[in-house]
Amino acid sequence: MAEAQDARTIALSLPETTEKTAWSMPTFRVAGKMYATLPEDETSLAVRCPKEERGELVLAEPDKFWVAGHEASSAWVRVRLAAVDDLAELRDILTDSWRQAAPGRLLQAHPELAAPGGG
Repeated sequence: MAEAQDARTIALSLPETTEKTAWSMPTFRVAGKMYATLPEDETSLAVRCPKEERGELVLAEPDKFWVAGHEASSAWVRVRLAAVDDLAELRDILTDSWRQAAPGRLLQAHPELAAPGGG
């Protein structure tokens, strides 16, 4: 089980990540682009997720992933922190979201953070 502090620690360990409060919640940004938030009471995490992938993700693990109503038209998905298997899974989720927001120069500078399979 993961907690908000775990998400914060992992997010801030990713290159050039900053934390900024917006909409009364912590948000995490790389090069000024938001890639994660800790909404509400910090029991969940919102991360970037391509719309074409998130439906399958939510269907596969509905106890872990869902789409908030106000995010239905955007490329974000929510993650229930209590349902995350371990910190390695949380790191994978956050790193994937970070990759979607990071500029090319950071992706090139940090090949260790490349998507599995090189994508």
